[in-house]
Amino acid sequence: MPDHSDSAELLTAVLKPLLEDFQEWFQQSLNLLESKPISFLSPEQQTQLAHRVKTALAEAQTAQMLLRATNSQVGVEASQVLTWHSLVAECWAVSRRLRQENAANG
Repeated sequence: MPDHSDSAELLTAVLKPLLEDFQEWFQQSLNLLESKPISFLSPEQQTQLAHRVKTALAEAQTAQMLLRATNSQVGVEASQVLTWHSLVAECWAVSRRLRQENAANG
């Protein structure tokens, strides 16, 4: 039977940096979405994407606080991590397309 402290250490070693990365990616995406209109997104699409990113950022921050407050006794459901990952990928696609358009117009 695995030692509970080993499990907590593994959870901290994996989850802590992952949560930090998600927060960084969400913040960068939010900065982009709130900085100016994006030509290939309708204002409603841009607002909805920014709202989803804000929500995910708050969720990741909450998960990180709970991880700290419980001395790594809580984790994050894999389905939630996959949802965040999909959102990050969506934001990266927007950023990539925006860079491509800026380079073509540059």
